[in-house]
Amino acid sequence: MTPTIPTLETPRLILRGPTAEAYPNFEATFASYRSRFMGGPLNAYESWMLFAAEIGHWQVRGFGMWMIHDKHTDETYGMAGGWQPAGWPEAEIAWIIWPGAAGKGYALEATNAARHYFYETMGWQTAVSYIDPKNLDSIRLAERLGATKDHDAATVDGHDAVYRHPAPGDLADSQLAHGIEMEISHYADPLFKPKGWAID
Repeated sequence: MTPTIPTLETPRLILRGPTAEAYPNFEATFASYRSRFMGGPLNAYESWMLFAAEIGHWQVRGFGMWMIHDKHTDETYGMAGGWQPAGWPEAEIAWIIWPGAAGKGYALEATNAARHYFYETMGWQTAVSYIDPKNLDSIRLAERLGATKDHDAATVDGHDAVYRHPAPGDLADSQLAHGIEMEISHYADPLFKPKGWAID
């Protein structure tokens, strides 16, 4: 039985299950240098198999990655959600943003919504993000979400860093949670022009 993938809504975004229409952007991203920290660049066959796994993950695990859509234009910006293929020690919160959509806060907004769903609806008590130590943009994003490096957690392959997200009780109505919401509201302001590194 195919699970019903929930739709999540944020100030700027709608998160829906992955569909074939988004595959060209997915393929282009995983063929690009941007995918170097996620096993890429991939050839067309490898990209197709990974995209099929994204869709099938929902049926196998009951959770997965959402496609990030613009609320007004329906343009896709990337993917965010849960990921735990074979060999993953724990359920992960993961994300990828298409190259042209980077630096606009979409990953922060989408992963924050996904984490709320996993904590509040699915009852997750913890989550991690497995990040290549050289992927500084993703490390900064994980830290903005309140995740801290867990030196004792099992890694996927011994070469990744494990960032542990705050537990639901520590996150609820916290200064961190309010800070994330404030940052998201800044990105939603058309006059907001972040300076420095382009961070997702």
